[in-house]
Amino acid sequence: MKETKFIDKNKDKWSQFERTYSDTQNKPEELSQLYIDITEDLGYAQTFYKHRSVKVYLNQLAQKVFSGVHKHGGGEIWRRMYHVVTVSLPIEIYKSRKNLLIALISFLVYAFIGVVSTHYNPDFPRIIMGDFYVDMTLQNIEKGNPLAVYEGQEQLSMFINITTNNLKVALLTFFAGFFASIGTHILLFSNGVMLGAFQYFFKLKGLLVTSFLGIWIHGAFEISTIVLAGGAGITMGNGWLFPKTFTRLQSFKIASIRGMKIMLSLIPFIIVAGFLESFVTRNYQTLPEWSKWGIIYFSFALIIFYYIVYPFYIARKYPELADQEDLVENGKTPQKIVFYKIRSIGEIMRDAFEVYWQFSKKFLLILFTLIFPLALIVVYFQGLSHVDRMLVQHWYDWYALTQLMFGFGLYNGWDLLAGFAWSILITLSFGAVFWSVTTKDEGVNYRDFFNYLKKRFFKMYVALSLFYWLFFFIPIEFKVVLLFILPFLTINTAVIGMEKGELSLKKAFSYGKKSYVNSLSILLLYSLIVCVAIQPIALVFSVQENWSGEPMMVDLLDMITDFLNRALILFTDDYMYYSNFFRQFVYLLFLFIMLPVFVILTILIYCDIVEKHELIGLKEQFQFFGKQKNKNKK
Repeated sequence: MKETKFIDKNKDKWSQFERTYSDTQNKPEELSQLYIDITEDLGYAQTFYKHRSVKVYLNQLAQKVFSGVHKHGGGEIWRRMYHVVTVSLPIEIYKSRKNLLIALISFLVYAFIGVVSTHYNPDFPRIIMGDFYVDMTLQNIEKGNPLAVYEGQEQLSMFINITTNNLKVALLTFFAGFFASIGTHILLFSNGVMLGAFQYFFKLKGLLVTSFLGIWIHGAFEISTIVLAGGAGITMGNGWLFPKTFTRLQSFKIASIRGMKIMLSLIPFIIVAGFLESFVTRNYQTLPEWSKWGIIYFSFALIIFYYIVYPFYIARKYPELADQEDLVENGKTPQKIVFYKIRSIGEIMRDAFEVYWQFSKKFLLILFTLIFPLALIVVYFQGLSHVDRMLVQHWYDWYALTQLMFGFGLYNGWDLLAGFAWSILITLSFGAVFWSVTTKDEGVNYRDFFNYLKKRFFKMYVALSLFYWLFFFIPIEFKVVLLFILPFLTINTAVIGMEKGELSLKKAFSYGKKSYVNSLSILLLYSLIVCVAIQPIALVFSVQENWSGEPMMVDLLDMITDFLNRALILFTDDYMYYSNFFRQFVYLLFLFIMLPVFVILTILIYCDIVEKHELIGLKEQFQFFGKQKNKNKK
């Protein structure tokens, strides 16, 4: 209907709404209904009167009514929180029950491995926990206070440190599930074996009950949260592995949200565990036996009730929620990307991730079947040519090992050869993304991909080389300066990879100059995203306190490699070599996942420049409009 008719039809209702809102005696329930009505009218106006004042008016009125609902209905927040704790979270736990059970069974098996290993090798705890910790515990046993380790720090600072550490371990156990649940199992294995070995160590000393009553005062909550975090991590990992009727991305999104909800429910228990360890466990010798047993029984009972019994009760009470199908926003229809259009910086960043998801199946298949194995071979031979550096723990693991991977250190001639090999591999990676985007709806055809490379590879390599070799040869301390030089070269390769006509290097460099501001902004934003995304495996604070000490703050990769070191030391003296190679393998995975994002950003910057000069997208819209107009006439 026409805008004037729409206004005439609803103006009395809107006036009534404003009067009701202004009334100090209004009720929250009435305001809630008003908000629903207003948003319906606003949705209609947004569809049919996008650029008219009526849409602005209704938007302001909707915001006002929304504020009124929350202003006058503050109790609603508490009711919602109560509903989350008593219904929503238990339902999510119920839906994840199989994964939580898998985490529990896995942890118990891993703990049993620790028990059996210590039974047959009494020195096994030294491998798991280190000589210093075992020797200290033996000294404490001789002094008649086997758990004196819990008395070595002021209580408040101990509470803060322990709670922070427990929260970090739980979060890392959860986020490790991203690696197809394997990372979560490694951390569960590490903690389970350590627990089993530690408890059996005290059993061998005749102190099993004493240690149990001391450790499990806080351990009931602490160990339970690690197991539950493992279940949440497996839930997230299974989202990748078993998408069911959803796309893999949709399944991962659902599983991640469910796992995160479970993680949020663990925070109170982690805090209580830190409090018990800091203020109660340290006094275990003076506490009566019944109080220690009481705390342990109550802690386990609370965990069992909230994470096992109560979810089943809620699932039976609300079967419609337990059986409800998972929903995904925006359905399964991906947003159609218009490449040739003028975009703001924010739109370029947003659309880059949309393009990534839509074309990832194609270019990731090429990357991981053709290019990744070649890169792994280069990394392997680099390790052989730098065995001395691969056998030591480095000050900055991620910096030292990536230098070896790519040859940035220029320690010998092999580094230069590795640099050349990587220049080819990166050009191939760029080509894989360009080909995937230009072929759009077509499937993966390796013959077609190689034909594409045959026509464009050499010029793409030339266009990329200046960018690459500048980065390769300039020392790390000056690489930041490159951020202000590289924007001139950012889209050179995209021009060659995307152009449909004559492939001109001169045109590529010309476009590079015209896109300087956009390229600089995108480079800075991309660098920030990479720095944030890589923290779980290359934490900026993950640096050794000294050349042979432990990191000041461990990241997820530190925890996994620490476990690998303890396992590999049983079989080889060169355990650090394999540990460092594993780190390089993870860094390589990260590179091949994140590099396409940068390539897509260069594509969108290129399309922005082309649209400003050649109006390709606008011409396509005119052609489409003409076809639609002729169709309507018919």
